[in-house]
Parts: sequence; structure tokens; C-alpha cells
Amino acid sequence: MHDIRQIRENPFGFDAALARRGISAKSPEILAIDESRRAKILAAETAQAERNAASKDVGAAKAKGDDAEFERLRALVAEKKDQIARLEEGAKAEDQRLNDLLMGLDNLPYDDVPDGTDETGNVEIHRWGKPRSFTFEPREHFEIPAAKGGMDFAAAAKLSGSRFVVLSGAVVRVHRALAQFMLDTHVTQNGLSEMWTPVLVKSEAMYGTNQLPKFAEDSYQTTNGWWLIPTSEVTLTNLVAGEILDDSELPRRMTAHSQCFRSEAGSAGKDTSGMLRQHQFEKVEMVSITRPDESRAELDRMTRCAEKLLEALLLPYRTIVLCTGDMGFGARRTHDIEVWLPGQNTYREISSCSVCGDFQARRMNARYRPTDGGKPEFVHTLNGSGLAVGRCLIAVLENGQQADGSVWIPPALHPYLGGKTTISPDGVLV
Repeated sequence: MHDIRQIRENPFGFDAALARRGISAKSPEILAIDESRRAKILAAETAQAERNAASKDVGAAKAKGDDAEFERLRALVAEKKDQIARLEEGAKAEDQRLNDLLMGLDNLPYDDVPDGTDETGNVEIHRWGKPRSFTFEPREHFEIPAAKGGMDFAAAAKLSGSRFVVLSGAVVRVHRALAQFMLDTHVTQNGLSEMWTPVLVKSEAMYGTNQLPKFAEDSYQTTNGWWLIPTSEVTLTNLVAGEILDDSELPRRMTAHSQCFRSEAGSAGKDTSGMLRQHQFEKVEMVSITRPDESRAELDRMTRCAEKLLEALLLPYRTIVLCTGDMGFGARRTHDIEVWLPGQNTYREISSCSVCGDFQARRMNARYRPTDGGKPEFVHTLNGSGLAVGRCLIAVLENGQQADGSVWIPPALHPYLGGKTTISPDGVLV
């Protein structure tokens, strides 16, 4: 959510930043609503002062026996009461209009974010590993003999419909090993605190991390009002909602492994083969809560935490900074990490790390108290995938596939698989 005071102070700068995201000028509408709201508040306060003064004079007129003045003042008090109620109701309505407008506007990009209208404007900033040369035509994950029997899309469709999968055998063990490897690395090497949080949340939590109101159709809601989380960014970030943290608590770095749920509204026909885009999937999430002056550096740190996981798994990847037209609603800068998938002969997103500034903190009223004793300030929030477990499984299978249909497993996972190093062509860990 945006700071109305900053918009008042620099409306042209606000509109210029929105324009970089392809959004027309909004400050005239915002400031008109804000001015009307403030005028009604001032008028209500003035009327209240007049009512208070008249209330005092009512007693004096009564004491003097001045019945005419008493009745006039009593009528004035009643009139002012009605006027105050109307003005306060009007101010409340304007406040809601302003809140709704600000809630629906994208975050402002940092100056170092490249301009662009879509993914063609993204800029590669780092690349690691060389895609393997195959002596055979590499298959997509769901076509590899070692994995084929462990991915049952027909059974999942019988249970739930399209875009679900039932995993079994060696495939599900590697999937579980990947999640455990990611968590252990984040805790023991990256200094993140492991958490376990609910997957059902109240609407307030979804508003706090800007899934609502704009992206309601992208998520699932239960009949009693709970929402299924699209990622544990929602729960981890909202742990500080309504809180005033001590400066000594920052930065707060957390990680969680969770089920995630997305309706994929508007994605019909995209990535329908295999398990690349699912309604239910698992992810290990990273969230950081920082001081404002440390958030940009924290983005680089978070990105590096995700990159190191892929390096440990010997998976080639590239890191790109998203342009203004491709960046998510709540981000000020985003780094996407794309892993090489030989079956598709392309790089595909496996992690997205974003710094949101105080955009989410304002929605959640999450603040910290500086050590110098100043008034509480809004924290900055960041989130990133560390990593998407299913997509990482795809990458391991496709990059490790062999000519005989088996799959070579990266050494980093061997301790989690009882020392097994390979999935045989018939789907057995050996």
C-alpha cells in the first residue's frame, strides 16, 4: 500500500513511477479524494467544537431562565449532532474509496529496475553452469522411463481433475529429499529460522501480502471464508502483522516448507504437460523482515541463497532482473532464477525473489522501533522461493537422464536417499 503523504509531497514523481509500469496517472484522483476526506474531517471537528460550546451555554441559559435562548441552543446542539454524523459518515466513505484505490495500485519500481513492457525487457545478470550435451534426444520429465511410472496423472485426474499428480516410488522419495535438502541448507548454512505454518488463513493475511483484493481469482477460498495459501510467504510475512519489533530483532529471516495452492486463473493452455504448472504443489519459501536501509542488500543475499541450492545440485541456471512490465504487483525489484530444462531446451523459472519495501508492511501495520528511540517505522519485507520443489524435481530428472532411461541423482541428495545414487530405468532407487 502506498503512503498518501508521499503522494501529496511528490504527485508527479508518483505518477512517473506508475507510468514505468504502464499505469496512467492516478495522483489527481487520489488527491481529490484525499482533499474531500480531509475537508469533511475538518468540518466535523469544527462542528463538534461548536456543539461542545453550545452544550455548555445550554446550562447557562437554563440557569438564567432564558427559555428562548435555551430552546435555540438545544436545537443547535441537536442540529450539530446530525451534521457531525453526516460529515463523519462522508469522511468514512471517502476514506474507504481512498483505501480501495491505493490497495489496487502496483508497487513503485526501484530506479535500478530496467524499463520494459513484458518479459522481453528482462535483463540477465548472472549465469552458472553449462547445459549438458546429450548423445541422445533428451526427454521431458514425464517421458523419462525412470520417472514415468512414478508420476500418475490419470489417477490424480480421477481424484481431483487436471493439473494434479500422484507421485510414488523413487520419484516421490527424491521429491521429499529435495525439500529436506533445501530446508537443511537454509537452516545450517544460510541462517534462516525454520517455521511450520497453517495453509488456511483469514482474509486479513491475504490482504497483508497483497493477494487480495486484486488477485482473489488466483486463489482458493473455503465456504467458511478461509483461503488456501498460494505460498507460505503469506503466513511467514504476516507473523509480524500488527507488531512493533525491537530493532535488535532485525533482520528476521525465516523459511518454511508447505503445500501451496493456486487456481492458475487465466493460464488455460499454458504448461499443461507434466507437472510444471499444478494447482497443488510444494515450495520451500524464504521471507526476510528488515530495516529499510538493508532491504536492497537483503534481496541480493536471498537470491544467492536460492542460487547456491542449484549449484549444490549441479543444475545450470541463469538469474534475471525483471523489467517494470513483467514484475509482480507487490514488488519493487525482482530477481527470477531460471533452471535449465533439457527436455524443453530452455530455461524455466524455479525461484522468484522480491523486495517489497514497506508496501506490505503498511497493509499489515508491521513496524519496528529504532534503537535511537525515534517513533516506530515500517519494516521492509522480502520473499523468495528457495526453491519450488516440484520444478526442482523436474530439473533433477531431466538433467540427470541417461541414454538407458535411468536418472543420475546429484550427490547432494545421496544422504537423504540412504546412499542411493540412481533411479533405474524401471523406477527403482539403486
